[in-house]
Amino acid sequence: MFSMDRINQLMQFSEEEPDEPFNFYALALEYLKLNPVESMRIFERLMTSHPAYLPAYYPYAHLLIEQKNIGKAEWVFEKGLELAKAVNDLKTFRELQSAYQDWKFTG
Repeated sequence: MFSMDRINQLMQFSEEEPDEPFNFYALALEYLKLNPVESMRIFERLMTSHPAYLPAYYPYAHLLIEQKNIGKAEWVFEKGLELAKAVNDLKTFRELQSAYQDWKFTG
């Protein structure tokens, strides 16, 4: 459920701790249903400033698919898979790979 208090709190945390990727991630997730364009902007900033933050790849790719930004979604899936493999996070790799294959197969 949307909470402006939560958004304001996360925005403050993001400003106070710009090196903490979770704050941006949580803020992007909070905006997903309320304002997908703002969520996409925050995910983009997160990808630029914290490209090694693996949890962001899955929801960001799905948001891009919803927004019909297919080329960028494919790029995000592929970068997330590369990163998961590089850091040997097999669980996340499998989740991303499954989502990517399901999307490619049904899309």
